[in-house]
Amino acid sequence: MSRDVREVVRDEPLLRSRLLELLQDGPLTVPELAAAGGQIEDEVMVWLMGLRKYGYVAEVPGANGDGYFAYGVVEGR
Repeated sequence: MSRDVREVVRDEPLLRSRLLELLQDGPLTVPELAAAGGQIEDEVMVWLMGLRKYGYVAEVPGANGDGYFAYGVVEGR
């Protein structure tokens, strides 16, 4: 990771809506989200785990891609 993790975590509220927007069309893996959003995979992982922790996204069973879990938006959030 090129930036300090505190900087990455601080940016999460700014990028939350962007990640959720990207997931509206269906589940994506971390590499797919990073490519679609033009972000660094390591940073997307940090943001995504925050979204997962607070119930915004969840792993989608059976939607793994190339060994990665796919994540989708939790309905009602």
